Amino acid sequence: MNPFVPERLQRGLVLASASPRRRDILERLGFEFETIATGVEEDDVACADDLRFAGMLAERKAAAARILRPAGTIIAADTIVACAGRRLGKPADERDAAAMLRLLSGRPHEVITGVALARAATPALVRAERTTVYVRALADEEISRYVATGEPFGKAGAYAIQGHAAPFVERIDGCYFNVVGLPVALLFRMFSELERTIE
Repeated sequence: MNPFVPERLQRGLVLASASPRRRDILERLGFEFETIATGVEEDDVACADDLRFAGMLAERKAAAARILRPAGTIIAADTIVACAGRRLGKPADERDAAAMLRLLSGRPHEVITGVALARAATPALVRAERTTVYVRALADEEISRYVATGEPFGKAGAYAIQGHAAPFVERIDGCYFNVVGLPVALLFRMFSELERTIE
């Protein structure tokens, strides 16, 4: 149990995400939870605004998980990377990963995570967090070596800030955990809001 969240909100806690990074963050915070992969994909949602798009994806994941665990507390999240007018999802292959890293090289990009929090019959709370990440100029050899590690795969934008890509990041403006995949401070604010809603 996490000491800063009411026990009743932690009963039947469900993470509606297959992300091992999100699972690791919640475990480190002391939460006990079940993980459910919902199968909601970015192609299922159409929205031009990046913040709303990420929130809509999270909300759909939460709705899918609620069908399976209607009495639980559902945490759902989805992260996107936006750079130079493009949304970068998970790379399809090595060539795609290298192309994404070349796009990020030497310029800032935004990491946006939508979070949905729902409990029983209450309407889901949906919020989004934005962090700006500044990546230094990367040499082609560095990109090739990084792609060869296999780490870019399964990650939006083709990198993990907490992994081998850490030396690529010069600085960030915003929440570090958001870049990893789950904005912790936002999540705890949402738990407080949810507690007030169901009182």
